[in-house]
Amino acid sequence: MNEWLTAQVSEPAVLVTVAIVEGSGPREPGARMLVSARGQHDTIGGGHLEMCAIELARDMLATPAASAWLERYALGPTLGQCCGGVVHLAFELVDASLAAVLETLRARRREDSWRLSAIDGPPAALLLDASGAIVAGTVVDAPHLDRQRGTHILRDADGHRWLADPCLAPRAHLLLFGAGHVGTAIVRMLGELPCTVTWVDEREDMFPASLPPNVIVEATDTPEAAVAQAPAGASYLVMTHSHALDQRLSEAILAREDVGWFGLIGSNTKRVQFERRLAARGLPQDRIDNMVCPIGLPGITSKLPAAIAASVCAQLLMVWERQQIAALDATKPVRLVAGA
Repeated sequence: MNEWLTAQVSEPAVLVTVAIVEGSGPREPGARMLVSARGQHDTIGGGHLEMCAIELARDMLATPAASAWLERYALGPTLGQCCGGVVHLAFELVDASLAAVLETLRARRREDSWRLSAIDGPPAALLLDASGAIVAGTVVDAPHLDRQRGTHILRDADGHRWLADPCLAPRAHLLLFGAGHVGTAIVRMLGELPCTVTWVDEREDMFPASLPPNVIVEATDTPEAAVAQAPAGASYLVMTHSHALDQRLSEAILAREDVGWFGLIGSNTKRVQFERRLAARGLPQDRIDNMVCPIGLPGITSKLPAAIAASVCAQLLMVWERQQIAALDATKPVRLVAGA
């Protein structure tokens, strides 16, 4: 996830951002890739568009004439791509100012940030926090931005264009209980997706030495405490080595009123047993009914850990996208002001 940001690149590079998409395009506004003379990190969708973008980025590196550039690509008439839309790409040389912005952004990956970069006019790159305060980059008077618009191009009072690029912390947060084969396979897949995973198990030696950057490990004898400390709206996936522990965690999760989603590994028989036990414990029936068990998409019956992981991750993506759409519908516009 975010290879454009996490890649360790020691040579000059250009950051390419999808700034505007009119009609159909291979990636959405805000997709990014980092291009150097010898490498590429991340993707803006592949195909002819990406090939042309890499060529232009490397031309900028070979003969730097401007620190930033906005290029329009008509996918059908110009590039022969069947998407048929128009994509505007922003190209930014990673100079000292932008490098400082990216370094700060790496440290703020679990916080909301906004990038503002001048496309024309005096070179400038800065990073804002959610309140609109500058936390990195050049201190300049910058245009107003509206976080409801996502990645876009705007103009300041002098008519100069700026790239406004939200770099938001992942909204999806999964608490995964169990470091067995299936849990490990799920973590590997979620490491490539925009989410945060808190991985909980009492057996510290079960966790791999290398973890994706979006995964936090909690080796604890009291996993219920992780449930109590979880953010509102979090998702929970319980697949421990012990049915007794599964039940304790299920009770702790269903005792909360703000659970975004709860999945429990097991068969229909396990579900019936747990429903009875949880009801006997006094848990509300509507919350018990919302417990997902068995987990995964219907029609996938393989018991291979990787197959279960693929099915469950697809299920989580569907849940998280529905939640994201609902959150956007409920959010009212808030204006952030960038300035010294």
